[in-house]
This record gives sequence, C-alpha cells and structure tokens, in this order.
Amino acid sequence: MYRCGSCGREYPETAGAPWRCECGHALDFAESPAPAGATPSELDRDRGLWAFEEFLPVSRGVTLGEGWTPLVAAPGWDATFKLDYLFPTGSFKDRGAATVVSHALELGVDRLVEDSSGNAGHAIATYAARAGLDAAIYAPADAKPAKLRAIERTGADLVRVEGDRGAVTDACHGAVADGEGWYASHAWQPAFFAGTATVAMEIAAQRGWTAPDVVVTPVGHGTLLLGTYRGFRALQAAGWIDAVPRLVGVQAAGVAPLVAARHGPAAAAGDNDAADGIQIGEPARRDQLLAAIEQTGGDAVAVDRDETERARDRLDRAGISVEPTCAVGPAALADLRERGLVGSDEDVVVPLTGSGLKA
Repeated sequence: MYRCGSCGREYPETAGAPWRCECGHALDFAESPAPAGATPSELDRDRGLWAFEEFLPVSRGVTLGEGWTPLVAAPGWDATFKLDYLFPTGSFKDRGAATVVSHALELGVDRLVEDSSGNAGHAIATYAARAGLDAAIYAPADAKPAKLRAIERTGADLVRVEGDRGAVTDACHGAVADGEGWYASHAWQPAFFAGTATVAMEIAAQRGWTAPDVVVTPVGHGTLLLGTYRGFRALQAAGWIDAVPRLVGVQAAGVAPLVAARHGPAAAAGDNDAADGIQIGEPARRDQLLAAIEQTGGDAVAVDRDETERARDRLDRAGISVEPTCAVGPAALADLRERGLVGSDEDVVVPLTGSGLKA
C-alpha cells in the first residue's frame, strides 16, 4: 500500500494508483521492511546497492551494478567525499532509477514518463532501456546538450520543453494525465527514495557501522537529502548505528526555498545558474525535507555562482571532476564552519553527485 503522510489516505500498490494523494501531498510506502538481527559481518558487494535489499520495499528487477561508490578522504576540506558520481550514468540518480524501474516491473508497467533537468531523466531512460521498457523524458530545451544526447541515445522519446523547470514539470504532468505512461518521477515516486536511502547504508557500512556527525548534500527536489535521512533512520531503527547525523542541504542562491523557509528571503537571495541541476523553486516533498533537517538538528544554506565555480575549480585541481551542481556541497563547507554550523573537529561526509563529463 501507499500512504499519504499528510492526510493518511491509502492507495493500492498498483500501476493505476495516483502518483500523489488527492490532497496533493506525496505518497510513501505504508510499510518498509526492516532486517532482523545484528549488523552483518560482511555484505555481498557484487550485488551493488541490492546488498541492502532487506531494507528495500521493492525487489531487484533491473541492475547495472550500481552502488558501493568510494568513500575517500578529502583533507583539504577536512571532510570525506562519497564519490556518488561514479555510477553507470554518471550521477547518484542511478540509485533511485534502479529501484523505481524495478518497481515499475513489479507493477507490470510498460512505459515510463519522467521530467528532469538531465541526470534523473538520463538515469530513468537508461534503466528503462536495460529493463526493456519504453520511456518518455521531458527536459528543458536548454539543458546541457551532453545530457540530452545521452537520453536520446537510450532510445527514449526526448521531449524538449521551452521555459523554466516548472514548465517542464507542467508539460510532463499533462502527458501523464493524458495516459502517456506511468510517472516514474524522482521527486514523487516513493521507490526512488528507497534507492537513494542506500547511500546512507553504504556510508555506515564503509565506516564500520558508524555514522558521521554531519552529511552535506545539494538539494533541488531533495531526493538525496531525504533518502539519506531515511537510510540512516532505518539503520538506527534496526540497531545498526547509534545516531542519525545532522543533515545540511545546500541550495542554489536565488532558487533556495528551504533556506527561505528557515531563514527568510534575504538568506536565499542571489544568483547561481551554474548549479542547473537544483533549480527547483517548489520541491515536491518540501515539508518532509524541512522535517528531516529539523529532526536531525541540521540546516539549509545557499551558495552563489562564484562560490560554486571556485569550488569546482578546486575539486578539478584535486583530481575530482564533477559538474557544477555537485560542487555546491564542498562550496558550503567554509561558510558552515565560520558560522559554527559545523565544528572544526566534526566528522563530515559530502556526497559528490554528478560527473564532470556531463557538464
């Protein structure tokens, strides 16, 4: 069953179920599985993120070996980087694509529809192709050409939409309403967040079943931040870790609704069109993102274009090639420490989410 966390309505877990509640709120799985017993002495990493299948509400239906990205020291930043750009399609979105397309197979879906600024669309199109399913991807007409070409090469139908990111979503929602296909949304489908939750599980396992003090992630629709929260919460509930880290969401100045909600419009103002992957003015799960930040004692901050580009240049010189959107996490670290939001002696993990080859 799917359940609305706002009004409590439940819907059957079928291909014909709505992609959001009648009240407009996002849906989640009514129940999520939990493992029994102690932490495993070892995990089968050859299964990729499906090594954590006992935590997942879907069964493996498609895989490209995704998961177990490196966790590497970043001494110049006094942090550890999780290299989540090292995935089959070059972004962390493969975590959610693997689980949402597997869920589509369970439901007997034969055509998927998604809207994306690039990475999520490429991931859904790629995993749909692997699973033998048709896909239509709605994307901004001015999205990075490399991302648009990559989507087309999967055989998916690429629909270029003029206008801002909101116009892309509106066009996609119209297509879904017209029956074009099942909405495999990275922002709305609960199975996608089941996949992104595995980043927390990998981090804990790679650290000997301990959680860091702080995790800093970029936030557009917040699929990584919310997945990280749910993953650590699931591990804590299972007794595999003692505490959930503080979560800090980093948004693009000028398009930073979580920052505005917590600190007012002035804190969210500015410009950062370099971070094109997080230009989301109305996150689908805004209330859940704010709750995750609040419940972990975290925060949300905005970084501007110059900060982002300087951080990306610095990462390049350190041998780490990422796209600009992914550089907002490292870009925020100095400010977080100056403001006392992250202590100088705290253990910080920053997932790096998109490959520089896609820029």
